[in-house]
Amino acid sequence: MQHRYGLDQRAVGRIWGVALLLIAFVAILVYVAFGVTRNPVEFRLVSYEAAGPDRIDATLSVEKPSDSVVYCTLRAQDRTHTDVGYATVVIPAEQSDVLIDYSMRTLAPAYGMELLGCSVDKPPGVTPPQFPPGVVPPPQPY
Repeated sequence: MQHRYGLDQRAVGRIWGVALLLIAFVAILVYVAFGVTRNPVEFRLVSYEAAGPDRIDATLSVEKPSDSVVYCTLRAQDRTHTDVGYATVVIPAEQSDVLIDYSMRTLAPAYGMELLGCSVDKPPGVTPPQFPPGVVPPPQPY
C-alpha cells in the first residue's frame, strides 16, 4: 500500500498516539488548575432588608471547612449606586454550615446590598469601599 499510494500506516498511528497524549495532558492540567484555584467556601446572600434610614439587615449562608475562620465582605449602596455601608464579617471556626444575621450601619438609606466575597483565613480580595471623597465609612456592626 505504501508503494502504491505513499501512505505509511505507522506514521498515522503515531500522529493519533501523540494527539491522544496531548489531549490527556491538557485535560490533566485543566483539572489541576481548577482544583488549585477553587475556593473552599461557598457563600450567598440569602436576603436583605432596609430596616431604617441608617441600617440594613442581611442574612448570609456560608458553607466552609469547620476548622477554618472565614471573612466575608458586604457592601450596601443607595439608589445612585454610591456606597453607604461596607463591612467585613468574621465567621469563627466552629461549624461547617452557618446562617448569619448581620446588621450594617449605613450613612444614608440603603437601596441594595451585595455579598462581595468570602475567603479562608484572610479578608477576600474584592472591590474596596467606594465612598465619595472625604466620607468616612460608618463604624460596624450596627
